[in-house]
Amino acid sequence: MRHLLRMAAYSSQTNMHARNLAIVWAPNLLRSKEIEASGFNGTAAFMEVRVQSIVVEFILTHVEQLF
Repeated sequence: MRHLLRMAAYSSQTNMHARNLAIVWAPNLLRSKEIEASGFNGTAAFMEVRVQSIVVEFILTHVEQLF
């Protein structure tokens, strides 16, 4: 998480701020075998990724308090 936070520090150059990093990394960081096994697709899959990205963004914006 601290590494992703360091990456977000360069967002003015890379446009990879905490929200974009969360969108990209959330499905890997919060992977759910149950969801993969159930065959989520379409709207359900989109909503799951959205929740995951919100959680990862929260963690990134509160790294110092959490870790």
